[in-house]
Amino acid sequence: MRRAAFALACLLAVAAVGCGGKGKDQGLDSDLTPSQTVKGDEEGASSNLGLPFIATKNTTRIAGADPIADAAGVARAVFPATSADTRPNAVALIDAHDWRAGVAGAVLASTPMRAAILLSDGPKLPAASEEALKALQPTGAKSPSGAQLVRVGNVARPPGLRTSEIAGRDPFALAHAIDAFQTAARGSPSSRVIVVSADAPAFAMPAAAWAAKAGDPVLFVRRDEVPAETRAALLAHDQPHIYVLGPPSTVSARTLDALKRLGTVKRIGADDPTDSAIAFARYVDPNFGWGVVDPGHGLVFARTDRPLDAAAAAPLSVSGSYGPLLVLTSATSLDGALGQYLLDIQPGYTRDPVRGVYNHGWLIGDDRAISVATQARIDSLLEIKKAQTTSP
Repeated sequence: MRRAAFALACLLAVAAVGCGGKGKDQGLDSDLTPSQTVKGDEEGASSNLGLPFIATKNTTRIAGADPIADAAGVARAVFPATSADTRPNAVALIDAHDWRAGVAGAVLASTPMRAAILLSDGPKLPAASEEALKALQPTGAKSPSGAQLVRVGNVARPPGLRTSEIAGRDPFALAHAIDAFQTAARGSPSSRVIVVSADAPAFAMPAAAWAAKAGDPVLFVRRDEVPAETRAALLAHDQPHIYVLGPPSTVSARTLDALKRLGTVKRIGADDPTDSAIAFARYVDPNFGWGVVDPGHGLVFARTDRPLDAAAAAPLSVSGSYGPLLVLTSATSLDGALGQYLLDIQPGYTRDPVRGVYNHGWLIGDDRAISVATQARIDSLLEIKKAQTTSP
């Protein structure tokens, strides 16, 4: 059942954007695009099925050539829209030129909005997003104002939908406005807030997955400064638990001291983006943190040089296997710490693998973002293995 669900999601994603298709193009790369119907006697039939490029036994790829296409693919995978209960309440349309809007806007994928996320090329709606929006047919959120579409920043204005607007003059003001919108939808402010650097996207990316899963807002600081808009947002939360993602090189000790006047502060992170994402995936505090230190989880993988993929992938962390976002710095290899982490949580069995638990990975982007060889390596590290036993 579980693996069949992943296969279905894969097919839906492929139907939405194709394998390797660009979000701004109507056409798809024919050498990478699986066919909808493949006959066994056709030349190239096995590659046209999209294997292993789209899926292996333990991974599924959303194979967009850019974050716009990835967002459309994820939206169709999470919301097949074949019935009223498989359609999203709303769609959050976010500017593809602003990774900060994407990371902060990921909170709109959480309850109560449960919005799909699509990306806009500034005021122009790309083909992939337009097609996905038509297919999703958002039903309308219960609040605020029954919005079917939430415009975040300077984005397209598709007609015929009940629309809410979120705007801000800079990343700090926009994150504050998103937080205020989420608070209005929830009816009360969250007791937890994530703070990240506005200047270090690779370290900020994992915040998007947690915001989508837990509904905790993401706010931004400079390395040595808490901007006025961020300070005002934190004051509205009335001494929240503040979790800072990233090392002192991104958010200094001086800034931590300033934040401590606004709430209780804990830092989570390491000196490079991959290790920092792993630290967050492992982290657990009462009522906060993924705590992924054992087998049986979903995981999401994205490249650090495509920070908008964090927003595109965020809805994958809200349902299904609820996985944290892990980041890779290279398309063609796994960072050593990431390989070791996957070994640490690799499933095992002693008698029958049917009674075991399983890990599954979602890969975001085409083979230029994460190569097929890297996908195969991840698949191997996620595979359930027979535990080594010793004779008494």
